[in-house]
Amino acid sequence: MQGINLTSWSFFFLEGFSRHPKLEIALFVFSLVIYLITLLGNGTLILVTVLDSHLQTPMYFFLRNLSFMDICYTSASSPTLLVNLLSARKTMISSGCAIQMYLSLAMGSTECVLLAVMACDRYVAICKPLRYPIVMNRQVCVHMAIVSWATGCLTALLETSFALQIPLCGNLIDHFTCEILAVLKLACTSSLLMDTIMLVVGVLLLPIPMLLICISYAFILSTILRIRSAEGRNKAFSTCGAHLTVVILYYGAALSMYLKPSASNSQEIDKIISLLYGVLTPMLNPIIYSLRNKEVKDAMKKLLGKISLQQTHGSL
Repeated sequence: MQGINLTSWSFFFLEGFSRHPKLEIALFVFSLVIYLITLLGNGTLILVTVLDSHLQTPMYFFLRNLSFMDICYTSASSPTLLVNLLSARKTMISSGCAIQMYLSLAMGSTECVLLAVMACDRYVAICKPLRYPIVMNRQVCVHMAIVSWATGCLTALLETSFALQIPLCGNLIDHFTCEILAVLKLACTSSLLMDTIMLVVGVLLLPIPMLLICISYAFILSTILRIRSAEGRNKAFSTCGAHLTVVILYYGAALSMYLKPSASNSQEIDKIISLLYGVLTPMLNPIIYSLRNKEVKDAMKKLLGKISLQQTHGSL
């Protein structure tokens, strides 16, 4: 069957959760609350780590990048999801679909690399503490962040560019966003080149960063177990616990989405996993880092205290 590529379609229909109309209002409320908490939590974390002089370290520099990335990532899909949950006609113009596909891929890919970079930072901080200020200086941190962003954005550009050229035999996407795997299911024929690109990028952004994270934490665990004082071990664990929790949540959801056999789950289950992966994980990141990090909690209390004091003086 002869098809036309994505940009040649005027618009696309998004199936979303139309098969479950009774759930759409509940999903709208759930998604809206999660989205607002994500914006507030990550925005607050960025503000706190910028304003507090004690948080001007490499770990918090990377954490600011992660929070900004989470805001961009969830903002690429959540507004469309919220509108379509309340709309009878769930459509998106082709250019908007292409932009959404690119932004989701770029932010997700960048986060994969950044989480590996953050694991390397924790390795140097715990295993090489005396050399930490020299190894992880500001210039190195900026370069590592640039590499993370560049890798994610370029691989996303590569995937999106080839996806836009594939002939599609329909414009009904069985998803709530223009997710690349859902769009590629509309392809008239399978593309060996596209499959190869997806496989190479998948290996580059999932198993390889995971391997680096595992190696880093193997050395970190070995070093922590050699620390004699319980207080020292607890402090070392606390600096890694939040990052490790985020890694497990993020990579667990990502692996279940992109490295599973295509026929192992129904499309409805894929949508639920994608919803958790794209909406819930960005919300949990600032909560995890706030609850498990004494420095962040102290900085937030200090910031709230200043705001309260200013309001008190303003009312007098």
